[in-house]
Amino acid sequence: MGLEGTPSLSDRKLTVTGSSGNDRDSAFQRDSQNESMPNQNSATIGKSGPFGQSANPARASQRAVPMHVDVIKSEADMPNSNNSELAALFECPVCYDYVLPPIHQCSIGHLICGQCRPKLQTCPTCRGQIPQIRNLAMEKVAATVYFPCKYKQNGCNQQMLHTEKPTHEDQCEFRPYVCPCPGASCKWSGNLDEVMEHLLVNHKSITTLQGEDIVFLATDVNLPGAVDWVMMQSCFNNHFMLVLEKQEKFDGHVQFFAVVQLIGTRKQAQQFAYRLELNGHRRRLTWEATPRSIHEGVSSAIQNSDCLVFDTAVAQMFSENGNLGINVTISLTSMST
Repeated sequence: MGLEGTPSLSDRKLTVTGSSGNDRDSAFQRDSQNESMPNQNSATIGKSGPFGQSANPARASQRAVPMHVDVIKSEADMPNSNNSELAALFECPVCYDYVLPPIHQCSIGHLICGQCRPKLQTCPTCRGQIPQIRNLAMEKVAATVYFPCKYKQNGCNQQMLHTEKPTHEDQCEFRPYVCPCPGASCKWSGNLDEVMEHLLVNHKSITTLQGEDIVFLATDVNLPGAVDWVMMQSCFNNHFMLVLEKQEKFDGHVQFFAVVQLIGTRKQAQQFAYRLELNGHRRRLTWEATPRSIHEGVSSAIQNSDCLVFDTAVAQMFSENGNLGINVTISLTSMST
């Protein structure tokens, strides 16, 4: 199975085709040649603890888990060392992070950051009264200084005005990665090159299938409550995590969310496209998009419905004996060449 079209960076494509005797189906195009699933690698995924259980037909047993103003500059763009010297004046004596507005000082003039100040009883420099005096002059100076990203030690060379630091650092590609497994209580964090090792060692129940085209077969989709199914797909020398989440919404309404994320950066994710497809009973439901980086996670995709979304009725339409097969295809985009 190959992609009929490669989506661009901003493309999200949802296609529904089918035929029946009902008037509601008359707008759908019939494609009877695609009724059955192609003969591909497959994994069977079911629920076991927070994840599921799977069995690959090729193996006896496997387990899987169901701006106009320049406010950010690089270090190379800074004209001289004056900015670094100014930034050094704002270092907190306790945590060595930067003291940013609102800025408070003790009676002598020592500064301390807003994170450390509530935890102290005295000034850490002179042991005088805890800093309580607002220093408006230093706040004006701070508004002109470009501060380095707090992930500088990880490789980020960006410097920005203090008003831009929170936004940049929340999205910085050099911030630590957290465990990408949905629904798990794992608190691990680390570098990108450590993610796969963590998954292989600490989440051994997740099955990995090789190839650009696979079938993600989730078992027992009729299980009550919130359920997660997870599987890994390896192709193009990269690893992708396939996630199917079942959530109970208001008044017992149930929705399924399927999304693919890359074990990589957002920039790397732009090199790929993925396609999810449900087939059965002369109907086809497809979703095409760019994979999300695990830095972004699946929560925002689900919250914004930026993924394949369907309800129980659709799940029943495409499932057999409570098992739902999702064809998954990964392809390279023109950006990768």
